[in-house]
Amino acid sequence: MKLRIHVTLKPGVLDPQGKAIEHALSGLGFAGVEGARVGKLIELEVAEGVTDDQVDAMCRQLLANTVIENYRVERG
Repeated sequence: MKLRIHVTLKPGVLDPQGKAIEHALSGLGFAGVEGARVGKLIELEVAEGVTDDQVDAMCRQLLANTVIENYRVERG
């Protein structure tokens, strides 16, 4: 089974990469960009028997820093 794990910074956490993208887009003439946030997408292939609790443990222990990041799992 394929999992897609979306990891994003929590609101209020400073995002220097997002600011750099915002600045670069403005420098290229793209007006109207008022905010950019950078996250990551992790795709995993797992066996059918892997439970939601196991996936949650993977995310909490390795894939996301839960102090500053949120994560969302899509199965499909």
